[in-house]
Amino acid sequence: MSTHRLEPLLNPASIAVIGASNNPARIGGMPLAHLTKFGYQGAVYPVNPKYEEVFGLRCWPDLESLPAAPDLVVLAIAAADVTPMLRRCHARGVRAVIVYAAGFAEAGAEGAALQAELEAFVATTGMVVAGPNAMGFANLNTQAHTNFASVFNTAPMQAGPGRVSLLTQSGNVCAAVYAIARRLGVDFSHFINTGNEACVDFAQYLEYLAQDDATEVGIGYIEELRDGARFTEAAAEFSRRGKLLILYKAGETDKGSEAVRSHTSALAGDQAVYQAAFRQLNVIQSHDFTQMAQLAHLAGYRQRSAGRRVAIITISGALGAILADKFIVAGLDVPTLPQALQDQLRAGIPDYGMVSNPVDVTGNVVNDPGFVRTALEALAQSDAVDTVVIYAPGYMLDRMADDLCAVSARFPKLFVAIDTGAAKTREQLRAGGVPVFEDIGVAVSALSPFLLWQERRKHNRWLEVRQQGAPARSALPAPLDEYSTKRWLAQFGVSAPDERVATSADEAAAAAEAIGYPVVLKVLSPDIAHKTEAGGVRLRLQDAAQVRQAFGEVLASARGYAPEARIDGALVGAMESGVAELIVGATRDPVFGMTLTVGLGGVLTELYKDVSHRVLPVDEAMAREMLGELKAFPLLAGYRGRPLADVDAACAAIAGFSRAVLALREQAGEVEVNPLLVREAGQGVRMLDALVIAA
Repeated sequence: MSTHRLEPLLNPASIAVIGASNNPARIGGMPLAHLTKFGYQGAVYPVNPKYEEVFGLRCWPDLESLPAAPDLVVLAIAAADVTPMLRRCHARGVRAVIVYAAGFAEAGAEGAALQAELEAFVATTGMVVAGPNAMGFANLNTQAHTNFASVFNTAPMQAGPGRVSLLTQSGNVCAAVYAIARRLGVDFSHFINTGNEACVDFAQYLEYLAQDDATEVGIGYIEELRDGARFTEAAAEFSRRGKLLILYKAGETDKGSEAVRSHTSALAGDQAVYQAAFRQLNVIQSHDFTQMAQLAHLAGYRQRSAGRRVAIITISGALGAILADKFIVAGLDVPTLPQALQDQLRAGIPDYGMVSNPVDVTGNVVNDPGFVRTALEALAQSDAVDTVVIYAPGYMLDRMADDLCAVSARFPKLFVAIDTGAAKTREQLRAGGVPVFEDIGVAVSALSPFLLWQERRKHNRWLEVRQQGAPARSALPAPLDEYSTKRWLAQFGVSAPDERVATSADEAAAAAEAIGYPVVLKVLSPDIAHKTEAGGVRLRLQDAAQVRQAFGEVLASARGYAPEARIDGALVGAMESGVAELIVGATRDPVFGMTLTVGLGGVLTELYKDVSHRVLPVDEAMAREMLGELKAFPLLAGYRGRPLADVDAACAAIAGFSRAVLALREQAGEVEVNPLLVREAGQGVRMLDALVIAA
């Protein structure tokens, strides 16, 4: 659906309400009350044979008697009457409809049948139908209210046009976030809740907002996405245009927890994949309504220069320490200031006040208020910090306000104030480019993701790599056993050890002699994913006798474990050693497609769950980020005298793995290397086991 098709839905020039009521408390009356109260300038057509006039407007007996086909029709009628009325709307030339009625897919078999009928009608006509079970919309820049949301009667009215659009999969959430944000002074452009999404889904609305010139910030609430590819493109367009997108994803249960065929499936759950996708798209993931509203407010300052390196100014050493702790835990940096800058600050700060960062100006600031501007200007011009946060409660902030506004006017760097008192200059500061927070926790909760977004917006490597396109198509390995899978992955730069296939004990012994002892022997079967559990692995075999014995044992054990499995013999390989073992796996997420999991490998993978996730593709730079996110990363970096691991080779292997998975297109459901042995620096990596599961 092209975005212009949503124009009559979200920016209608004329509106009809079928099922109109003269009672502003009824769902057929509230949109008309809003339209007349807030001054919508387009044509409004109430439709109901019961009335001659509604809210001072002529009321028409039926759709067919209207003087012109409206851009948008609002249906405030029962579920059973919806599709028959849609047919009449289509015959009248109506392009878009909003369906308020509940009682569709959410209401059992009878409701599901009604929704199926509605969807079939839309599929044949191409009409744009929002809902059903929707609260309706509002274009706050034109006052086109097509909703029955009472929040517009209670939330503070906005005086002018807005640049923030609110898009949710829940009408109640839409109203709740709107109310909180309006109390913070956030001005909105669009108010959209999607209802059942029978015909228009969340991603299509987001696509519209990404291209909407009146939307600079998007706030959304998601329960489940229906079209991950479209969502990704829309979110990417937000990123490309420098627009801020803030999303709350509900649901903490991992859908993938029941999958048991590979370790990756157990690790790459629904919520983890959403988090990875949001991060790669530079979407801020919010966790509560207040934070969403605060972020929308903070977004008004997004044109200022800001980043993760924070300088903290306080009049209290304790508050400085608290803020430093909270910012660092939240992922920001509180760097030590350069000595020259410390010396400059020391000129106005007593010896007992800290100047290294946090900066404790102490109560002495009362005696020398002129020093405040000197300190602020010095920090504004420093390349060592990106953002300056000032904690000064009440009258202390009032004393600093003029200087803060003056410095903010001269320099582009973002200054933020935290006032736990009752400063009288809050609005002056906000108007002067300095956001003000009333609570330390709220300030950190909003500032941290916002500053990280500012950092990432400068360069989105994932979008660049994604635009390069998928590698040439590759066929699935055949057969889908460990040996063939490794040979196939090796074509993409993932190194395998020296290995031979043996179909008898004698062949196994000959292979071991050729490779050199010690060796490992494993059952070779496309039907046994976890060979250790099947008793199908023997390690550190030292001579031909041990190899022959092991061959018989592993095949017997595997047949007992999986009697129906195809057994193709055994795989004999060099016994490798290294610094650490990783899991590198890809699984097909139902929303975002193939997603990558990298973590601590081996048999304890699912116990520790020390993993990092990304939606493919991933290049070497992103692979390095993923490894750096692991708690076990010190094991690769010389922890307690351990040798340095070949991290460069590991990153190259992960990037090659990404290319291999994407080359399969839709053929694979899961691909996994576990473990990927990382050897000492300069010695490369080896995949010790590999698995492909067809889609």
